[in-house]
This record gives sequence, structure tokens and C-alpha cells, in this order.
Amino acid sequence: MSVFSGMSRPMKAAGVALIGVAIIAAVIGGITALGGGDGSNEAGPSGTPTQPGTSSTSPSASSSASSPASTSSSASPSSPTPPSPSSPAPGQPTSAGPGQPGQPGQPGQPGGDQQASNKWVTVRVFNNSTIKGLADRAAEDFRGSGWNVNEVGNYSQGIIPTTTAFYRPGTDEEAAAKQLAQEFGIKAEPRFEGIQSASPGVIVIVTKEYQGAHKGS
Repeated sequence: MSVFSGMSRPMKAAGVALIGVAIIAAVIGGITALGGGDGSNEAGPSGTPTQPGTSSTSPSASSSASSPASTSSSASPSSPTPPSPSSPAPGQPTSAGPGQPGQPGQPGQPGGDQQASNKWVTVRVFNNSTIKGLADRAAEDFRGSGWNVNEVGNYSQGIIPTTTAFYRPGTDEEAAAKQLAQEFGIKAEPRFEGIQSASPGVIVIVTKEYQGAHKGS
């Protein structure tokens, strides 16, 4: 017996329509279920659910986006170039090399070091008076002040007016003789004819007026 038995024709038509609508709704629901719904539980490339608003790119992919070249280029400006050791810092004086002005202890330069250097010039002392041992006494005075006296004797080839330190012009003897003369209050002059060919060094000829205690500066 049919479910439509006992119903009028209009009611049968309405029942058929309702059944058709139900069938269509069921079909649409089944298609929707098979299609995965709204996609909120879809798996991303790594197999983990993709959350709304987050990137589906894996950490390894994002870290690989920074190339070594970009890293090195960004780090290089922060590494200052060290100054060259040979370049002096601004405002500091440069050191003078050997023999250049400004460095003490070089022969031929003024100052205390040069005066000490002059005292290494050979000095020979000769007595031109009748006072016995006068040359020895003068030599001791000179040595006591640091002078390099290596010979003491007598000079009997003439009469020297006053105690004098003789030198050869243009040599180290000149500066040494002038320093010695200033220190002991005696004269300093170029060598005269009678001693021109004598051995190198300052030649001091002392006379009777020499007083060792009367030293200069």
C-alpha cells in the first residue's frame, strides 16, 4: 500500500515536492561534507594546521631568505679599519730619526749632549812656563771636569802670551776648544804655524798666569 493512499491529488503533489526538496538538501549536504567544509582544518605544506593570519612558510624557508652576502655587507660598516702603525695620531709630534733635528745625543747639535760629546775630543796639555808641573796641574783640572786629556808635556819652541786652547778650524776641535776655554777662563784660537802639523786634537799651552781655580761657567 503506498504512503500516498487515501490522499487527495493536491496533497499527493505536495508530498512529492517535499520529498524532492529533502532529497536535494541531502545531496547538497553530502557534497559539502565531501568537499571539506570551509577549509579551516586544511593541512599546510609542513603537515600542521594552517591558522588564520599566520604565514604558511616554514622557519627553514624564512631563514634561508637572508643570503650570506647581505649578512656580510650589513656587518662590514660596523668594523672600523684600524689606523696604520706608521701614521702618527693627529696632534702628536713625529719622532725624529737618527741625525735629524730634535733628537738629542747627536754630535754637532747644541745642548748638553753636544757639550758632553765635545769632551771626548783628544786634549794635549803643554807647559810654556817656568813653573814646574803646571801642565800636570792643568791636565788634572781638565780631567776632573770630564775632558779627555791623553798627553802632558812641555812646549819650548817659543813664548805664548797667555794660556790658550788651539784647534784646527772646521773640525770637532773648534767646538771643543771654545767650550774648554769658556769653562776654564782661557783663550781659544786656531793653530799657529809652529803646531799646524801636530797630531789631531786640541792643544792647550799653559803659561804662568794659569789659575785652575778661576773657571768659567
